[in-house]
Amino acid sequence: MEFPAKVALAQAVPLLPDGPDWWYEPKFDGHRTILRRTNETVTLYARSGRVVTQHWMDIALAGMQLQPGTVLDGEAVIWRNGRLDFGAAQSRAASNLARARALAARQPAAYAVWDILHHPNPDIGDCRTLPYTQRRTHLLDLLADVPPPIQAVPATDDRDVAVAWYEGLHAQGIEGVVAKRGSAGYPSGRRGWVKIRHAETEDALVVGYTGPQGRPHRLALAIGDEGGPIRLSARLAPVLAGRIAEALTAADVVGERRAEGETYTRVDSDLTVEVLAGSGRHGTLTVTRMR
Repeated sequence: MEFPAKVALAQAVPLLPDGPDWWYEPKFDGHRTILRRTNETVTLYARSGRVVTQHWMDIALAGMQLQPGTVLDGEAVIWRNGRLDFGAAQSRAASNLARARALAARQPAAYAVWDILHHPNPDIGDCRTLPYTQRRTHLLDLLADVPPPIQAVPATDDRDVAVAWYEGLHAQGIEGVVAKRGSAGYPSGRRGWVKIRHAETEDALVVGYTGPQGRPHRLALAIGDEGGPIRLSARLAPVLAGRIAEALTAADVVGERRAEGETYTRVDSDLTVEVLAGSGRHGTLTVTRMR
């Protein structure tokens, strides 16, 4: 395998699909993370491919229990008072090394795993071309004796159960359900999965901002699949601007760029925000919260 690996993506849909080949998983609200166990260490990658091991050292240390050659796909999450705390996960992901360690001591993270990309058994190896159902079997076998904080997410082929998850687990911070074809391989870099979630929003990667770093006015955003045109958001609300400014303190500034006729400060960041679905069709994008 080449690293960083291209992660599978999901397309938002209004209703859960139905049929004999569909499998469903709860959608955990956290920070997308690829875990790679080598002979010597564990390396964690964000969705963008950026190495984020230092932000999630508690997960990396737990990953040393895994066999060398293991590569997993999942979500770094933080449980607080019986529910997922996305804000805590986002704060950890955006922190510098010292602050990330302090946050980990107060609020340890967990790793919710939903896929295996590479198996430590050389006779199996790269799993990405295998059907989901076979990858799922390998994943459960591999994690059978691995204790928390690394655990496989639940999965079912019963749509009624998936609907019950969607309707009943929202209070625990489960933001929706992801559906995957049981016969399909791992769709690296493609929107081969589908998702239904409670918020009618789209994800956007923050690639820059206008105004001062301590109080950004607007965000430069890559919507959905990275590589498309950069869009500028509507002006941020003051409270949201303050939170985003704090999250961007650890981001590397890489210069100035232009989008939609305006100059913005380009940054190398894993910060993701939610924008109202369709809000960019006839105007600027409305940011609702940090992801």
